[in-house]
Amino acid sequence: MEAADAAVPSDHSALYLVRHGETEWSKSGQHTSRTDLPLTEVGEAAAVALRPLLVELLGNRAPALALSSPMKRAKHTAELAGISVQIDDDLREVDYGRYEGITTPQIREQDPGWTVWTGAVPDGETAEQAGHRVDRVLERVRSALPDGHVVLFAHGHILRVLTARWLGLPASEGRLFALSTATVSVLDTEHGRPVVRRWNLPASWS
Repeated sequence: MEAADAAVPSDHSALYLVRHGETEWSKSGQHTSRTDLPLTEVGEAAAVALRPLLVELLGNRAPALALSSPMKRAKHTAELAGISVQIDDDLREVDYGRYEGITTPQIREQDPGWTVWTGAVPDGETAEQAGHRVDRVLERVRSALPDGHVVLFAHGHILRVLTARWLGLPASEGRLFALSTATVSVLDTEHGRPVVRRWNLPASWS
């Protein structure tokens, strides 16, 4: 999308999604939900670099509501990006169960074609179950948006599920929204309908 088309109209508020910075497991492709890993040095630097981007996108306005997953990788990203947050357990990453710490290629050795969106997750959580959690988050978001922007700090898959639900899609359609670490995305409305305004912006975006 063109930058001019992506501008958030000045007369209303939007929802900003921030995926946490790099961890050792995000770098290696290992599924990470309950494991409370810290950011790498690269992840910390990228989180710091998000601060001016968020200032620009938010129009130098404090958000009406800022929420974070309780995991340290999300909370520390928010801290380094200069945003004070409340903790919301519903922003935890999709629970990978017995696939925690395992990569998709490793899982596919036993279950060819597996994806987190459509495959079984032993002792874990389906995308649909995660969707019930983010629906509760979106209730909080919609209540706060009349008062200003909302910012969420969380994880790759749960933010993709949340985006699908914002758009009125099944949670499994989060598969359509690839999301990198230390990026900002903007969900909004246009003529009363939910839209993706900007997606996967790195700190170097301009």
